[in-house]
Amino acid sequence: LVSRSWRAAIRGSELFKARQEVGSAEELLCVCAYDPENLWQMYDPLRDLWITLPVLPSKVRHLAYFGVVSTGGKLYVLGGGSDDVDPLTGDQDGSFATDEVWSYDPIMRRWAQRASMVLPRAMFACCVSKGKIIVAGGFTSCRKSISQAEMYDPEKDVWIPIPDLHRTHNSACSGLVIGGKVHVLHKGLSTVQVLDHIGSGWTVEDYGWLQGPMAVVQGALYVMSHGLIVKQEKEVSKVVISASEFRRRIGFAMTGLRDEIYVIGGVIGPDRFNWDIKPMSDVDILTVGGNRPTWRQAASMTKCRGTIFGCTQLRI
Repeated sequence: LVSRSWRAAIRGSELFKARQEVGSAEELLCVCAYDPENLWQMYDPLRDLWITLPVLPSKVRHLAYFGVVSTGGKLYVLGGGSDDVDPLTGDQDGSFATDEVWSYDPIMRRWAQRASMVLPRAMFACCVSKGKIIVAGGFTSCRKSISQAEMYDPEKDVWIPIPDLHRTHNSACSGLVIGGKVHVLHKGLSTVQVLDHIGSGWTVEDYGWLQGPMAVVQGALYVMSHGLIVKQEKEVSKVVISASEFRRRIGFAMTGLRDEIYVIGGVIGPDRFNWDIKPMSDVDILTVGGNRPTWRQAASMTKCRGTIFGCTQLRI
């Protein structure tokens, strides 16, 4: 309202590039849960504060099974779909997989639709490597598992196919970047498919990693398994601390931010004695960077609760 040049400077990319160069970029967490529908919240760890974003303008109701990453100071929500049932007609939404890609600009506070993926997909691996978004595997519209992979260039707004995964599996997969390499893990399988360079394609490794929710913190992989947080190296597992209080909680997100692990949301129950399902908005933080790992609680989410559909960190 006062100065166009000031507004241009604050909203321009140069300021945020300079912030990253001098190490003053802010790291935030972005979270989307089952309730409310298609709503994202952003957590500021310095202020212990939750900020609510505008509703994602996708036409797919209760968008789920999507990929979520951030790069270049923007949040990206890719693909996914819904098996939501219309309460009036009993019909399913029918959009099990979509090729939609949305980006959120936290400076402009605005969602924008980007170039669609080559293939619609849901329950797929999605991560960022060298500023490019890589998606692989998952299921397409007819719930058919696929091995195709593709890469997105945010600056050019284009998708290009990259080498397929070695094989397709009839299970959801997830993606992690460790040591600069993309790792695709399939639920229930010990083998990991690894991409070092696009040109060399994928290799299949069996690291014997534990199964369970995973988070990468400062380049190291942590797994929650059998009520414990375990630091997972190639073939060695080291117990860090107990996480027995999460045994009854399902559908939560586990993610890394700075030198901490965040356990967010989810639901409790049902069990043999209580058939009620209790949606959670709690946020538990484990600091793993110090000599003695310790748990603490952060401010609960103010709007989102229940099963977490998407969670990623955002640097601006």
